[in-house]
Amino acid sequence: MYKSVYIAEKPSVAQAFGTALEHAGNEKYQKKDGYWESENAIITWCVGHLVTMSYPEAYDEKFARWSMDTIPFIPTEFKYEVIGNVKKQFNIVSGLLNREDVNTIYICTDSGREGEYIYRLVDKQAKVHDKVRKRVWIDSQTEEEIMRGIKEAKDDSFYDNLGAAAYLRAKEDYLMGINFSRALTLRYGYNIKTFLNAPKGVISVGRVMTCVLGIVVDREREIRNFVETSFYRVLASVQIAGRTTDAEWKVGESSKYYQSPLLYSEKGFKEEKDALKLIEYCKNSCNPLQLKVAKVERKKETKNAPLLYNLAELQNDCSRFFKINPDETLAIAQELYEKKLTTYPRTDARVLSSAICKVIDKNISGLTSYEPAGIYAKAILAHKSYKGIEKTKYCNDKAITDHYAIIPTGQGLSALSGCSATTRKVYECIVRRFLAVFYPSAEYQKVSLSLSLQLNESYQLDDGSSKFYIENFYSNFKVLAAKGYLHVMDYSFFKKKEKEDDENINSNSEDQMTDEAFFEELKKVKKGDLLPVNEMGIKEGKTSPPKRYNSGSMILTMENAGQFIEDEELRSQIKGSGIGTSATRAGILTKLFAIHYLSLNKKTQIITPTQLGEMVYETVAVSMKPMLNPALTASWEKGLTGVAMGEISEQEYMQKLDDFVTRRTNSVKGDNYEKKNYLMARYREIAEFYPAKNSNTKSSASKSSSAKTSKK
Repeated sequence: MYKSVYIAEKPSVAQAFGTALEHAGNEKYQKKDGYWESENAIITWCVGHLVTMSYPEAYDEKFARWSMDTIPFIPTEFKYEVIGNVKKQFNIVSGLLNREDVNTIYICTDSGREGEYIYRLVDKQAKVHDKVRKRVWIDSQTEEEIMRGIKEAKDDSFYDNLGAAAYLRAKEDYLMGINFSRALTLRYGYNIKTFLNAPKGVISVGRVMTCVLGIVVDREREIRNFVETSFYRVLASVQIAGRTTDAEWKVGESSKYYQSPLLYSEKGFKEEKDALKLIEYCKNSCNPLQLKVAKVERKKETKNAPLLYNLAELQNDCSRFFKINPDETLAIAQELYEKKLTTYPRTDARVLSSAICKVIDKNISGLTSYEPAGIYAKAILAHKSYKGIEKTKYCNDKAITDHYAIIPTGQGLSALSGCSATTRKVYECIVRRFLAVFYPSAEYQKVSLSLSLQLNESYQLDDGSSKFYIENFYSNFKVLAAKGYLHVMDYSFFKKKEKEDDENINSNSEDQMTDEAFFEELKKVKKGDLLPVNEMGIKEGKTSPPKRYNSGSMILTMENAGQFIEDEELRSQIKGSGIGTSATRAGILTKLFAIHYLSLNKKTQIITPTQLGEMVYETVAVSMKPMLNPALTASWEKGLTGVAMGEISEQEYMQKLDDFVTRRTNSVKGDNYEKKNYLMARYREIAEFYPAKNSNTKSSASKSSSAKTSKK
């Protein structure tokens, strides 16, 4: 009798499959070393990657020594090997896959490019032949979803393009990492080593991480080069229904300052004296000082619930809310997924599929017993507001590649009690974002006042007639008429101040929020009314430097790499292809922190470059500048997506990769001493921005020297 093997990516996932299969088939599994077995099936697991690409020395011992003579290193056939510390599990898995009584293999690794790669490496290394391979593709680890995935499993050949993209991604990182790191280290590593008085001068280069380093360094330099500029706005304190409110001056065609070089912007002056002059003109024009209502605009404004979470958006919010880094957020999202609380976390999609929309009431029903937000789930079910969700912007099959957005399954709530406080908060974020899309829009009522003041001075028109200058002031008011989805977004973990701060972050409006009583008075204001001015004053503003990236905003920046590309056609070409993938971005940042190219403030999550990181940036900039360009990195990622979609052949992609690696490596090999001299000068300039680091280095060098002298 033949058996089926179910192979998961790790033991916890195997446990979920085992439980689902036990309940569905009413059979018992016997625990054995590295697998479980029943009368009809075997369940086993990897422990992440079991197989990896071999180091160059596996091809020939001569490659063990870093030398310009042995690069570019581009093998025609790539070698792979079992990872040493998981060899035992590999042997168990290999034996099971090749058992004579096994005829079908169900591949249950994570449903994505990397999960496909993990299994295919094992299959190749274990030399599996003559077996039927079925790919289980699931969006959550609930028993129903697991059994659906098994029932609808497609032949793994259906995913050959995805597998090819996975292999190419690994080859790309391998070839660029090995060749570029060796080339730059051999050419410039000694310079860095001696300048920093460091034990070694290895320069690490990677397709994604070097680009991310470039983004952070570029931002730091923008901040350094920023020159603060003051500007001066004119405000009038006007009285409406016994209350005082501000109206802001703005230049118009009828203004005395129209197209004046004295202006910083349409709302302010470069010099305070010119703003004071305007106030003087206004005060001399009428007594008592009044502004005439020139126009009143009343309108309604609606604000819809935001799209659902993908991993990048979740990582950004968790960085803002809880000051945790993207790696921690990913670990929490993975934990929630494995506890069956949420769907697959490594997704770029922020919408639902039409298939899940048809049964979405099941997810909502399960949340009725979730104390922080159960009341909203009950209301959605009572009003059946989930019906028709497939016709909204929250459902879009075309915007989904592998998985839909991260949403709660409505199951596994009992597991929450065993989770950390932060994990429970992250779950609450996911639940509220999900339930919000079934609520109506928030509605605001707005009143915009255009106020005018005619000056005593006039100007001549082309026809010889004259016209008085008119200065305009504006004031906008807004009141929340219906909270709609905002009811759901009342996070339990926010204090009042934090809630206000978050609302400010998410609001770019210049409208003044007001209360209903005053808003009713505003509605009575009509064109031609004269509003008394208590006083006119100046509000000084200062231009702000760009903000440093924090761990969350960096993830979003990596996801939206197109923002750095000026060429509109190229920007549209790589739309949807960011730097790295949802599965790898957090790991890239973690590596940059680990090798001390970037520094992370754990309290604020702010990211800054280190002196070493900036020196490496400068080294790459003079030798292979395209590696710092987000457009290049994103275009490689788009190419991999093209392979996965069957639009680009594996051979075509590999040919371009070989050519790029060869040209760039040979270019560094040909670098001359002029570049080294230039770099040493740049290193000295960079060092000025890291005085603490350099004083420590000098101090260490001094101590080392003293120690040697005393020994003598």
